Amino acid sequence: MPENKRIRIILIGNYLKDRQQSMLRFSDMLSKGFSAREIEVLTWRAPVIFGSFFSQTQSGIGKWLGYIDKWIIFPAIIWMRLLMPVNKHTGNRFHICDHSNSPYLTYLPKATTIITCHDVLAIKSAMGFQGTYCETSRFGRILQKWILKNLSAAKNIVCVSEFTGDDLKQVAYKNQQRNVVIIPNAFNDIFYPIQADKAWVILDSLSLKVSRPFILHVGGGHHRKNRNMLIKMVAALKDEWNGIICFAGEKLDEELIMLIREKHLHDRVISLVNAEHQTLLALYSCCYAFIFPSFSEGFGWPLIEAQACGAPVITSNKQPMIEVTGGDALFADPENTNEFKIRFMNLSDSALRKNLIEKGFINARRFELTPILNAYLNLYDTV
Repeated sequence: MPENKRIRIILIGNYLKDRQQSMLRFSDMLSKGFSAREIEVLTWRAPVIFGSFFSQTQSGIGKWLGYIDKWIIFPAIIWMRLLMPVNKHTGNRFHICDHSNSPYLTYLPKATTIITCHDVLAIKSAMGFQGTYCETSRFGRILQKWILKNLSAAKNIVCVSEFTGDDLKQVAYKNQQRNVVIIPNAFNDIFYPIQADKAWVILDSLSLKVSRPFILHVGGGHHRKNRNMLIKMVAALKDEWNGIICFAGEKLDEELIMLIREKHLHDRVISLVNAEHQTLLALYSCCYAFIFPSFSEGFGWPLIEAQACGAPVITSNKQPMIEVTGGDALFADPENTNEFKIRFMNLSDSALRKNLIEKGFINARRFELTPILNAYLNLYDTV
């Protein structure tokens, strides 16, 4: 590996106004990690200019104005910056942190640019593949094909799971021989079990009214996250379990609220939007089970967060959930409520529960930051 002083890493981060929290945390994780090693690291991202006139840039006119910032103004900025002598140094390594920004590869030196691909679900949806559980509009299909075109031209690709790597080869390279490096995501913060008394103090301070055992889901409200399964499972349990369901992440959508009312569970559901890190630690540490019934993922950060905090995990019997958990979880068909109910009841076996928790701690160590940073630095050295 070159000496640290010779390496200069330029991260291409996401547009702030899009509020893609997981991708923002990913680039921030790399930036802080490399800086701690006294490696020079910069983050370039599209400036918020036209998008500043709207509260959000994920729909409506705000989305189109955000596109001006991302796809017209920022490429011009990249082009001008690359004219500067300091940005022509042979020690520079460019890293597009989110594959959805692959079109920026057009303006960057391909030989020294790396792209991290987190999933190809939207790309596969745009191509007509079934089972992605991602919806794409007419323009979205055009955008995803543009993203795919640039991904296919990249010389240095990292995928965050074997599953995502296989998916990418299927849609981007097909019969081509192309080296795809697998570097899993690392924790983007410190996750560890909080002592029960301290954790409950945190939860009590939020007036969550968690007076009974609770099951936890962490994540967005997208259809593929399958939040409905938690409601259906608890309804199927009837009098066998009278605990609470806690959703931490995006606010509940109307479809989920209607299902909660239909199942008469409105007094047993708690929603916590944009939970702070300490709150998440407390939730993971105190929950009876963490349930992640997702239909499709590229990685699934909450799975390893839950394991690192000592929560037993029940998740879908699909990849990459099996890969990421190391097989140290209970698995069920995300279409089958009864299977999730049975797996949940299995947790009453104290020996099984203890074994899942202990193996979860071991699996979570695979995703510590140091080896992931080392893997990226080794890759920077080879390009």
